[in-house]
Amino acid sequence: MSPRDLPSVDQVLRELESFEGFPREIVVAEIRAVLSEMRKSGVSSGPLGQLIKDRLRALHTPSLRRVINATGVVLHTNLGRAPLPAFTPIEGYSNLEYDLSSGKRGRRDTHTARLLERLLGRPAIVVNNNAAAVYLVLKELALDHEVIVSRGELIEIGDGFRIPEIMASSGAIVREVGTTNRTHLSDYSDAINERTRLILRVHPSNFHISGFTARPDLKDLAALARERGIPVFEDLGSGCLADLRAFGIKEPLVSDSLAAGVNLVSFSCDKLLGGPQAGVIAGDADLIARLRRNPVYRALRVDKLIIQALETALMHLIRQNWQAIPALRMIVAGLDEIRTRAERVAAELKEQLQAAVCPGESVAGGGSLPDQTVPTWVVELDVTAAPAFEQHLRTGACPVVTRMENGKIVLDMRTVEDHEVDALIAAVKAARQSVPQQSSLPARP
Repeated sequence: MSPRDLPSVDQVLRELESFEGFPREIVVAEIRAVLSEMRKSGVSSGPLGQLIKDRLRALHTPSLRRVINATGVVLHTNLGRAPLPAFTPIEGYSNLEYDLSSGKRGRRDTHTARLLERLLGRPAIVVNNNAAAVYLVLKELALDHEVIVSRGELIEIGDGFRIPEIMASSGAIVREVGTTNRTHLSDYSDAINERTRLILRVHPSNFHISGFTARPDLKDLAALARERGIPVFEDLGSGCLADLRAFGIKEPLVSDSLAAGVNLVSFSCDKLLGGPQAGVIAGDADLIARLRRNPVYRALRVDKLIIQALETALMHLIRQNWQAIPALRMIVAGLDEIRTRAERVAAELKEQLQAAVCPGESVAGGGSLPDQTVPTWVVELDVTAAPAFEQHLRTGACPVVTRMENGKIVLDMRTVEDHEVDALIAAVKAARQSVPQQSSLPARP
């Protein structure tokens, strides 16, 4: 299309029957944007008026949407990690930083600090994620000084963030000790000097090394640090507050690290804690007070919605009400419950598709429990054009994210909630209508 063939902005405005509820200046901006794109590409993707209306309608549609997770990955990083416990956001004003009893200014971390201290027995503060927690601790306690860390713990976490880079950006100087697979207590002892300010211990929550390995016991490392007058800080990552060993989940507890003598520990809130994205730092009262006074703490603080969601999760944890925390509910779900859900889905789909209930394996995900799986039950869909079918599922009115194995669509029922089953069935049937199937089974309207 030649630029001379393009209509003017005024022409397009006159052709539009409505502005889809938008102010005139927004409509004009969209028209100019579309005309500019067409002028550069020389290609029209359809009637101009309809294209403008479609773009305006897209501005009405939230980009962040509810998704049904049928992957079997409980803490799916791309799907928001831990699904949030139910809570109703407070409308209007709140007592975020106001002490109702005294009528004076309060602190926003009061709402979560009381619960964290009850759970962990130590004071704690909350920042916006665990990487921020590590950054704040290093910046306050080890700026321009050395932090001793094992080479085997210089890990990379999600999206390319690496512990050495976070340490360097904080202004701390990394002092590596040991080797990739073996680090001894003597390695730490020999590295301590007048410039040492901190010993960092990092839990490798997203990988596992086996074989010829060695790592000092945490109690021994804490004892060495006390003897030399240096604090120990442990980055636990996964944030496991509930003992899940009875359900086959083996992950170190935050409370165990503190009991071993660690001075500070940090962890994520949107992993095994089952709350929103945030990071917690807990430990010695004097060190927590120092962190709270650091100016960077204000830059890393969380807002009222995160505080309310985290407070909700922590209250459930105190009562050991695992069923109210979706991530924990999914992890501890029994196989009979999951199979019943799978059979219900398969029974609804068998008239239109080849659907089979099969045993499978779920994973925690989210950088947690890298070599641990949990048995589950899945529904396998043997469909024609599986890639197109999968695409339709995730782009439909109610997006369903699945996994594909051996050319089949796999719906893992561990991560599908009971209240989502009807929507899941409807989404699969809609995909069946949109993607032609080589089957003698009639497509039902």
